Amino acid sequence: MTATCSTLTHLSCGRCGERYDAEQLMNLCPACGKPLLARYDLGQAAKTMTRESLRERESSLWRYEEVLPIRTRAAQLKLGEGWTPLVCARALGDEIGCPDTLIKDESLNPTGSFKARGLVMAVGRAYELGAGDLAIPSAGNAAGAMSAYAAKAGMPAHVYMPEDVPAAFRVECSTLGAEVTLVDGLITDCGAKVREKVEEYGWFDVSTLKEPYRIEGKKTMGYEVVEQLGWRMPDVIIFPTGGGTGLVGMWKAFEEMEEMGLIGSERPRMVSVQSNGCAPMVRAFEQGDEFAEAWEGAKTVADGLRVPAAVGDFLILEAVRESGGVAIAVSDEEMLSSAKQMGRHTGIFPAPEGAATLAGQKQLLESGWLRGDETVVLFNTGSGLKYAHLWS
Repeated sequence: MTATCSTLTHLSCGRCGERYDAEQLMNLCPACGKPLLARYDLGQAAKTMTRESLRERESSLWRYEEVLPIRTRAAQLKLGEGWTPLVCARALGDEIGCPDTLIKDESLNPTGSFKARGLVMAVGRAYELGAGDLAIPSAGNAAGAMSAYAAKAGMPAHVYMPEDVPAAFRVECSTLGAEVTLVDGLITDCGAKVREKVEEYGWFDVSTLKEPYRIEGKKTMGYEVVEQLGWRMPDVIIFPTGGGTGLVGMWKAFEEMEEMGLIGSERPRMVSVQSNGCAPMVRAFEQGDEFAEAWEGAKTVADGLRVPAAVGDFLILEAVRESGGVAIAVSDEEMLSSAKQMGRHTGIFPAPEGAATLAGQKQLLESGWLRGDETVVLFNTGSGLKYAHLWS
Protein backbone atom coordinates (compact mmCIF):
# COMPACT_ATOMS: atom_id res chain seq x y z
CA MET A 1 0.00 0.00 0.00
CA THR A 2 1.48 3.34 -1.07
CA ALA A 3 2.55 5.55 1.84
CA THR A 4 2.09 9.30 2.16
CA CYS A 5 4.74 11.67 3.50
CA SER A 6 2.96 12.03 6.85
CA THR A 7 5.36 12.62 9.76
CA LEU A 8 2.77 11.77 12.43
CA THR A 9 4.58 10.55 15.55
CA HIS A 10 2.08 10.33 18.41
CA LEU A 11 -0.95 11.82 20.15
CA SER A 12 -0.78 14.06 23.20
CA CYS A 13 -3.49 15.39 25.48
CA GLY A 14 -4.23 19.07 24.98
CA ARG A 15 -4.80 19.43 28.71
CA CYS A 16 -2.54 17.09 30.74
CA GLY A 17 0.09 16.39 28.07
CA GLU A 18 -0.09 12.60 28.38
CA ARG A 19 1.40 10.87 25.32
CA TYR A 20 -0.23 8.03 23.35
CA ASP A 21 0.51 5.78 20.40
CA ALA A 22 -1.21 7.17 17.29
CA GLU A 23 -1.74 3.74 15.73
CA GLN A 24 -4.91 2.97 17.66
CA LEU A 25 -8.49 4.23 17.54
CA MET A 26 -8.92 6.75 20.33
CA ASN A 27 -11.41 9.34 21.44
CA LEU A 28 -10.66 11.51 24.48
CA CYS A 29 -7.61 11.28 26.75
CA PRO A 30 -8.06 8.24 29.07
CA ALA A 31 -6.23 10.10 31.84
CA CYS A 32 -8.27 13.31 32.02
CA GLY A 33 -11.06 13.10 29.43
CA LYS A 34 -9.86 16.07 27.36
CA PRO A 35 -9.12 16.26 23.60
CA LEU A 36 -6.11 14.51 22.07
CA LEU A 37 -3.94 16.33 19.54
CA ALA A 38 -1.84 14.85 16.73
CA ARG A 39 1.89 15.55 16.85
CA TYR A 40 4.46 15.40 14.05
CA ASP A 41 8.20 15.26 13.41
CA LEU A 42 8.24 18.85 12.20
CA GLY A 43 11.98 18.83 11.62
CA GLN A 44 11.53 16.01 9.14
CA ALA A 45 8.45 17.67 7.60
CA ALA A 46 10.41 20.90 7.06
CA LYS A 47 12.87 19.11 4.78
CA THR A 48 10.25 18.57 2.09
CA MET A 49 7.36 20.94 2.86
CA THR A 50 9.02 24.21 1.89
CA ARG A 51 7.68 27.41 0.36
CA GLU A 52 9.34 26.39 -2.90
CA SER A 53 7.98 22.83 -3.00
CA LEU A 54 4.46 23.99 -2.24
CA ARG A 55 4.37 25.99 -5.48
CA GLU A 56 4.30 22.73 -7.43
CA ARG A 57 1.71 20.86 -5.37
CA GLU A 58 -1.95 20.05 -5.98
CA SER A 59 -4.55 22.68 -5.18
CA SER A 60 -6.14 20.89 -2.25
CA LEU A 61 -5.49 20.50 1.45
CA TRP A 62 -3.42 17.39 0.65
CA ARG A 63 -0.59 19.72 -0.40
CA TYR A 64 0.30 19.74 3.32
CA GLU A 65 0.46 15.94 3.69
CA GLU A 66 3.63 15.95 5.81
CA VAL A 67 1.63 17.51 8.65
CA LEU A 68 -1.56 15.51 8.11
CA PRO A 69 -2.27 12.19 9.86
CA ILE A 70 -3.21 9.98 6.91
CA ARG A 71 -0.43 7.47 6.28
CA THR A 72 -1.66 5.70 3.13
CA ARG A 73 -2.85 6.97 -0.25
CA ALA A 74 -5.88 4.68 -0.08
CA ALA A 75 -7.15 6.56 2.98
CA GLN A 76 -6.93 9.98 1.29
CA LEU A 77 -10.66 10.10 0.55
CA LYS A 78 -10.46 12.85 -2.03
CA LEU A 79 -13.60 14.73 -3.07
CA GLY A 80 -11.94 18.09 -3.81
CA GLU A 81 -11.52 19.47 -0.29
CA GLY A 82 -9.48 22.53 0.59
CA TRP A 83 -7.59 25.30 -1.22
CA THR A 84 -10.73 27.41 -1.22
CA PRO A 85 -10.48 30.97 -2.55
CA LEU A 86 -9.42 33.93 -0.43
CA VAL A 87 -11.65 36.59 -1.98
CA CYS A 88 -10.76 40.28 -1.95
CA ALA A 89 -13.91 42.04 -0.70
CA ARG A 90 -12.87 45.63 -1.41
CA ALA A 91 -16.36 46.97 -2.15
CA LEU A 92 -17.69 45.48 1.07
CA GLY A 93 -14.65 46.70 2.98
CA ASP A 94 -15.04 50.21 1.64
CA GLU A 95 -18.68 50.31 2.72
CA ILE A 96 -17.93 49.26 6.30
CA GLY A 97 -14.71 51.27 6.64
CA CYS A 98 -12.17 48.46 6.49
CA PRO A 99 -10.93 48.28 2.88
CA ASP A 100 -8.51 45.38 3.31
CA THR A 101 -11.23 42.82 4.06
CA LEU A 102 -10.93 39.32 2.62
CA ILE A 103 -13.29 36.36 2.76
CA LYS A 104 -12.11 32.77 2.91
CA ASP A 105 -15.01 31.09 1.14
CA GLU A 106 -15.37 27.60 2.60
CA SER A 107 -18.73 27.05 0.90
CA LEU A 108 -16.83 25.68 -2.11
CA ASN A 109 -15.73 22.58 -0.22
CA PRO A 110 -17.44 19.22 -0.84
CA THR A 111 -20.94 19.19 0.74
CA GLY A 112 -20.80 22.99 0.87
CA SER A 113 -18.94 23.73 4.10
CA PHE A 114 -15.63 23.77 5.95
CA LYS A 115 -16.70 20.58 7.75
CA ALA A 116 -15.34 18.61 4.79
CA ARG A 117 -11.81 19.44 5.92
CA GLY A 118 -12.22 17.88 9.34
CA LEU A 119 -14.32 14.90 8.38
CA VAL A 120 -12.06 13.76 5.54
CA MET A 121 -9.33 13.37 8.16
CA ALA A 122 -11.52 11.79 10.84
CA VAL A 123 -13.13 9.31 8.46
CA GLY A 124 -9.93 8.61 6.55
CA ARG A 125 -7.96 7.88 9.70
CA ALA A 126 -10.78 5.78 11.17
CA TYR A 127 -10.87 3.79 7.92
CA GLU A 128 -7.09 3.40 8.03
CA LEU A 129 -7.16 2.13 11.62
CA GLY A 130 -9.91 -0.42 10.96
CA ALA A 131 -13.02 1.25 12.43
CA GLY A 132 -16.43 -0.22 11.64
CA ASP A 133 -19.55 1.96 11.87
CA LEU A 134 -19.15 5.70 12.37
CA ALA A 135 -21.47 7.94 14.39
CA ILE A 136 -21.84 11.69 14.76
CA PRO A 137 -24.12 14.19 16.50
CA SER A 138 -24.55 17.22 14.27
CA ALA A 139 -26.58 20.32 13.62
CA GLY A 140 -26.18 19.79 9.89
CA ASN A 141 -23.01 20.40 7.93
CA ALA A 142 -20.73 18.04 9.84
CA ALA A 143 -23.21 15.22 9.33
CA GLY A 144 -23.31 15.85 5.59
CA ALA A 145 -19.53 15.80 5.37
CA MET A 146 -19.22 12.66 7.47
CA SER A 147 -21.88 10.94 5.34
CA ALA A 148 -20.03 11.83 2.14
CA TYR A 149 -16.64 10.56 3.25
CA ALA A 150 -18.11 7.45 4.87
CA ALA A 151 -19.80 6.72 1.54
CA LYS A 152 -16.48 7.23 -0.25
CA ALA A 153 -14.80 4.79 2.16
CA GLY A 154 -17.69 2.31 2.11
CA MET A 155 -18.29 2.64 5.86
CA PRO A 156 -21.70 2.56 7.59
CA ALA A 157 -22.64 6.00 8.99
CA HIS A 158 -25.09 6.96 11.73
CA VAL A 159 -26.24 10.57 12.12
CA TYR A 160 -28.10 12.06 15.10
CA MET A 161 -29.61 15.49 14.45
CA PRO A 162 -31.95 17.87 16.27
CA GLU A 163 -35.40 17.33 14.77
CA ASP A 164 -35.70 21.00 13.84
CA VAL A 165 -32.65 21.17 11.56
CA PRO A 166 -33.39 22.37 8.01
CA ALA A 167 -34.67 19.62 5.72
CA ALA A 168 -31.73 20.09 3.34
CA PHE A 169 -29.34 18.67 5.91
CA ARG A 170 -31.46 15.59 6.58
CA VAL A 171 -31.98 14.88 2.90
CA GLU A 172 -28.29 15.30 2.17
CA CYS A 173 -27.26 12.71 4.77
CA SER A 174 -29.88 10.12 3.83
CA THR A 175 -29.10 10.50 0.13
CA LEU A 176 -25.43 9.89 0.90
CA GLY A 177 -26.36 6.63 2.57
CA ALA A 178 -26.31 7.52 6.25
CA GLU A 179 -28.87 6.33 8.77
CA VAL A 180 -30.46 9.53 10.16
CA THR A 181 -32.09 9.72 13.58
CA LEU A 182 -33.85 12.92 14.65
CA VAL A 183 -33.66 13.88 18.31
CA ASP A 184 -36.00 16.13 20.29
CA GLY A 185 -33.39 18.53 21.68
CA LEU A 186 -30.07 20.22 20.92
CA ILE A 187 -26.78 18.88 19.63
CA THR A 188 -25.77 18.04 23.20
CA ASP A 189 -28.81 15.75 23.42
CA CYS A 190 -27.77 14.17 20.13
CA GLY A 191 -24.31 13.63 21.59
CA ALA A 192 -25.82 11.76 24.53
CA LYS A 193 -27.66 9.46 22.11
CA VAL A 194 -24.46 8.81 20.19
CA ARG A 195 -22.63 7.89 23.40
CA GLU A 196 -25.38 5.38 24.20
CA LYS A 197 -25.08 3.74 20.79
CA VAL A 198 -21.29 3.74 20.87
CA GLU A 199 -21.44 1.91 24.18
CA GLU A 200 -24.07 -0.52 22.91
CA TYR A 201 -22.77 -1.29 19.40
CA GLY A 202 -19.10 -0.33 19.41
CA TRP A 203 -19.47 2.41 16.79
CA PHE A 204 -16.66 4.97 16.50
CA ASP A 205 -17.61 8.48 17.60
CA VAL A 206 -16.34 11.28 15.32
CA SER A 207 -17.81 14.16 17.37
CA THR A 208 -16.04 17.53 17.41
CA LEU A 209 -12.72 17.23 19.29
CA LYS A 210 -13.75 13.84 20.70
CA GLU A 211 -11.34 12.22 18.25
CA PRO A 212 -7.91 13.64 17.33
CA TYR A 213 -8.13 14.23 13.61
CA ARG A 214 -10.95 16.59 12.65
CA ILE A 215 -8.82 19.44 13.96
CA GLU A 216 -6.01 18.34 11.64
CA GLY A 217 -8.16 18.95 8.58
CA LYS A 218 -9.43 22.25 9.93
CA LYS A 219 -5.93 23.55 10.64
CA THR A 220 -5.22 23.58 6.90
CA MET A 221 -7.33 26.76 6.74
CA GLY A 222 -4.51 28.46 8.64
CA TYR A 223 -1.84 27.11 6.30
CA GLU A 224 -3.84 28.24 3.28
CA VAL A 225 -4.58 31.77 4.47
CA VAL A 226 -0.90 32.49 5.14
CA GLU A 227 0.25 30.92 1.88
CA GLN A 228 -2.44 32.71 -0.13
CA LEU A 229 -1.40 36.03 1.42
CA GLY A 230 2.16 35.50 0.19
CA TRP A 231 3.43 34.16 3.53
CA ARG A 232 2.26 37.11 5.58
CA MET A 233 -0.21 37.11 8.43
CA PRO A 234 -3.47 39.05 8.42
CA ASP A 235 -3.92 41.33 11.38
CA VAL A 236 -7.19 39.72 12.42
CA ILE A 237 -9.05 36.47 11.71
CA ILE A 238 -12.76 36.42 12.53
CA PHE A 239 -14.26 32.96 12.88
CA PRO A 240 -17.76 31.73 13.83
CA THR A 241 -17.48 29.39 16.79
CA GLY A 242 -19.64 26.43 17.69
CA GLY A 243 -17.46 23.43 18.55
CA GLY A 244 -14.39 25.52 17.85
CA THR A 245 -12.16 23.15 15.85
CA GLY A 246 -11.54 25.69 13.11
CA LEU A 247 -10.18 28.35 15.42
CA VAL A 248 -8.18 25.88 17.52
CA GLY A 249 -6.87 24.18 14.39
CA MET A 250 -5.60 27.40 12.84
CA TRP A 251 -3.83 28.34 16.06
CA LYS A 252 -2.13 24.92 16.01
CA ALA A 253 -1.19 25.44 12.34
CA PHE A 254 0.61 28.72 13.06
CA GLU A 255 2.66 27.05 15.81
CA GLU A 256 3.65 24.23 13.44
CA MET A 257 4.49 26.65 10.64
CA GLU A 258 6.82 28.63 12.86
CA GLU A 259 8.58 25.48 14.04
CA MET A 260 9.12 24.47 10.41
CA GLY A 261 10.55 27.88 9.55
CA LEU A 262 7.72 28.82 7.18
CA ILE A 263 6.79 31.91 9.22
CA GLY A 264 8.13 33.92 12.14
CA SER A 265 6.56 34.58 15.52
CA GLU A 266 3.87 36.97 14.27
CA ARG A 267 0.25 35.96 14.80
CA PRO A 268 -3.18 37.33 13.89
CA ARG A 269 -5.59 38.34 16.62
CA MET A 270 -8.21 35.59 16.72
CA VAL A 271 -11.86 36.63 17.11
CA SER A 272 -14.47 34.10 18.15
CA VAL A 273 -18.01 35.05 17.07
CA GLN A 274 -21.09 33.44 18.57
CA SER A 275 -24.82 34.09 18.58
CA ASN A 276 -26.19 36.05 21.51
CA GLY A 277 -28.71 33.19 21.80
CA CYS A 278 -25.87 30.74 22.48
CA ALA A 279 -22.64 32.37 23.63
CA PRO A 280 -20.85 30.18 26.20
CA MET A 281 -17.37 31.17 24.95
CA VAL A 282 -18.18 34.88 25.07
CA ARG A 283 -19.42 34.60 28.64
CA ALA A 284 -16.38 32.57 29.73
CA PHE A 285 -14.01 34.98 27.97
CA GLU A 286 -15.57 38.03 29.60
CA GLN A 287 -15.54 36.38 33.03
CA GLY A 288 -11.92 35.27 32.70
CA ASP A 289 -12.86 31.60 33.05
CA GLU A 290 -10.70 28.74 31.75
CA PHE A 291 -13.71 26.59 30.91
CA ALA A 292 -17.16 27.54 29.64
CA GLU A 293 -20.33 26.59 31.44
CA ALA A 294 -23.07 25.06 29.29
CA TRP A 295 -25.50 27.61 27.84
CA GLU A 296 -29.09 27.14 28.90
CA GLY A 297 -31.90 27.54 26.35
CA ALA A 298 -29.64 27.82 23.31
CA LYS A 299 -31.48 29.31 20.34
CA THR A 300 -30.27 30.76 17.02
CA VAL A 301 -31.03 30.47 13.31
CA ALA A 302 -27.35 29.55 12.76
CA ASP A 303 -27.47 25.83 13.48
CA GLY A 304 -23.67 25.57 13.54
CA LEU A 305 -23.53 28.09 16.40
CA ARG A 306 -26.17 26.34 18.49
CA VAL A 307 -23.61 24.43 20.56
CA PRO A 308 -24.33 24.90 24.28
CA ALA A 309 -21.12 23.17 25.42
CA ALA A 310 -17.84 22.53 23.59
CA VAL A 311 -15.43 19.82 24.74
CA GLY A 312 -12.52 21.97 23.54
CA ASP A 313 -13.66 25.11 25.35
CA PHE A 314 -10.33 25.64 27.11
CA LEU A 315 -8.43 25.35 23.81
CA ILE A 316 -10.69 27.95 22.16
CA LEU A 317 -10.31 30.40 25.02
CA GLU A 318 -6.55 29.79 25.15
CA ALA A 319 -6.14 30.61 21.45
CA VAL A 320 -8.24 33.77 21.69
CA ARG A 321 -6.38 35.05 24.73
CA GLU A 322 -2.86 34.13 23.58
CA SER A 323 -3.48 35.95 20.31
CA GLY A 324 -4.73 39.12 21.94
CA GLY A 325 -8.12 38.45 20.41
CA VAL A 326 -11.65 38.67 21.70
CA ALA A 327 -14.93 36.72 21.86
CA ILE A 328 -18.11 38.55 20.82
CA ALA A 329 -21.78 37.78 20.22
CA VAL A 330 -24.10 39.02 17.48
CA SER A 331 -27.86 38.73 17.01
CA ASP A 332 -29.71 36.61 14.46
CA GLU A 333 -31.02 39.80 12.89
CA GLU A 334 -27.49 41.12 12.44
CA MET A 335 -26.43 37.82 10.84
CA LEU A 336 -29.26 37.83 8.33
CA SER A 337 -28.80 41.46 7.34
CA SER A 338 -25.04 40.96 7.08
CA ALA A 339 -25.60 37.95 4.82
CA LYS A 340 -27.44 40.17 2.35
CA GLN A 341 -24.77 42.86 2.64
CA MET A 342 -21.99 40.33 1.99
CA GLY A 343 -23.90 38.81 -0.88
CA ARG A 344 -24.64 41.99 -2.79
CA HIS A 345 -21.06 43.26 -2.53
CA THR A 346 -19.11 40.04 -3.10
CA GLY A 347 -21.20 37.48 -4.99
CA ILE A 348 -20.86 35.08 -2.05
CA PHE A 349 -24.07 33.66 -0.55
CA PRO A 350 -22.97 32.96 3.03
CA ALA A 351 -24.45 30.69 5.64
CA PRO A 352 -25.66 32.66 8.68
CA GLU A 353 -22.55 31.45 10.55
CA GLY A 354 -20.36 33.04 7.88
CA ALA A 355 -22.41 36.23 7.91
CA ALA A 356 -21.89 36.38 11.68
CA THR A 357 -18.23 37.23 11.01
CA LEU A 358 -19.20 40.36 9.08
CA ALA A 359 -21.63 41.36 11.83
CA GLY A 360 -18.79 40.87 14.29
CA GLN A 361 -16.37 42.90 12.18
CA LYS A 362 -18.78 45.84 12.09
CA GLN A 363 -19.24 45.63 15.84
CA LEU A 364 -15.47 45.65 16.40
CA LEU A 365 -14.98 48.60 14.04
CA GLU A 366 -17.66 50.57 15.85
CA SER A 367 -16.09 49.88 19.24
CA GLY A 368 -12.62 50.83 18.03
CA TRP A 369 -11.12 47.42 18.84
CA LEU A 370 -10.51 46.96 15.10
CA ARG A 371 -8.87 49.70 13.03
CA GLY A 372 -9.99 50.48 9.51
CA ASP A 373 -6.48 50.09 8.10
CA GLU A 374 -6.02 46.49 9.30
CA THR A 375 -6.11 43.37 7.14
CA VAL A 376 -9.05 41.20 8.19
CA VAL A 377 -9.96 37.69 7.06
CA LEU A 378 -13.59 36.64 7.51
CA PHE A 379 -14.49 32.98 7.26
CA ASN A 380 -17.66 32.04 5.44
CA THR A 381 -17.90 28.50 6.74
CA GLY A 382 -20.74 27.26 4.55
CA SER A 383 -23.25 27.85 1.79
CA GLY A 384 -26.36 29.92 2.35
CA LEU A 385 -28.23 27.62 -0.02
CA LYS A 386 -28.91 25.18 2.82
CA TYR A 387 -30.51 28.03 4.76
CA ALA A 388 -32.54 29.52 1.93
CA HIS A 389 -35.71 29.20 4.05
CA LEU A 390 -34.42 31.96 6.35
CA TRP A 391 -34.71 34.59 3.62
CA SER A 392 -37.88 33.32 1.88
